[in-house]
Amino acid sequence: MDYGGKICILGAFDSVATAEAPYTVTHCAVVARMRFHRIEEGNHKLRVTLADQDGKMIMPNVDAQVGVRFTEKAQSATFNLVMQINGLKLDQFGEYTVDLAVDGVHHGSLPLYFGKTPQATATEFES
Repeated sequence: MDYGGKICILGAFDSVATAEAPYTVTHCAVVARMRFHRIEEGNHKLRVTLADQDGKMIMPNVDAQVGVRFTEKAQSATFNLVMQINGLKLDQFGEYTVDLAVDGVHHGSLPLYFGKTPQATATEFES
């Protein structure tokens, strides 16, 4: 959440492990803090994408417009992006990627790992 320019994050993660796929992450968020320099003042287009390891988009692109404004003495300005995602479906085990582009230029990626938990066998619980 963004509280007056301060980002508060609870339960940050970059991996999910379950016994079987597909799996739906009920509620999560993508959070980023971007810094712009005075020369970048003005409007900018942001795009966030989430794709599987084959490059297939697993949700629609999220596009936003942000206006970067400066106070008289500031040399840089920040913008907090908090994107809530409900019902994120992960179809197959593997590495997913969250990508951020500003004005059509890729600025960063974060991995999201989806792995399989080890299955317990009957012999593991015998005394």
